Amino acid sequence: MNNSNKDINNKSDNKSNTLSDYKMPAIALLEFSSIAAGVSSTDEMIKKAKIEVLESSPICPGKYLLLIAGEEGEVEASFKKGKEISDGWIVDELFIPNIHKQVIPAINATTQIKDLKAIGVIETFSVASAIIAADQSVKNANIDLIEIRLAKGIGGKAFYTFTGPLEEIEAAVVAGSEYPESVGLMVNKIIIPNPDKNIYEFIL
Repeated sequence: MNNSNKDINNKSDNKSNTLSDYKMPAIALLEFSSIAAGVSSTDEMIKKAKIEVLESSPICPGKYLLLIAGEEGEVEASFKKGKEISDGWIVDELFIPNIHKQVIPAINATTQIKDLKAIGVIETFSVASAIIAADQSVKNANIDLIEIRLAKGIGGKAFYTFTGPLEEIEAAVVAGSEYPESVGLMVNKIIIPNPDKNIYEFIL
């Protein structure tokens, strides 16, 4: 059984490396107040369409996060199925067609940053708002996403880090802050213009 689980995990990792090959990539999220409902919905959504499950696990505080990606049509079909069978357990949701190619590697913590310049950090009260913000940041500025950290061990909050020339970081913070601020989900945002070299080990 352990070998089987290992094979499944490896297969999932390989799929995330080929997400950029999709013609119309999309991402969707459902957050449940019931862990049992989240597990059941994961099963039904996988059966419904050809998707990649990026995350399906309990998160703080006692909720369940399901995050999927793939071709837009497949993701949308699976997303709709999950909402249909949720039985009122959904507390947050997200569907983004044409997701930026940097978002998935940042969620999977598989980005490869060769050179840190100025650094930006945006912190939000929800997973969905952080993903929306990160997508807007990278679509509106010439930056490199470092990581998008989602909910685990941080009380259900989320944050993302990014690097680039200072003027691009400033533009990314403006673009990324717009949505979470508009819905009252912004926690904090910061810019480090000239990061100390010792900060690298805590970010990369």
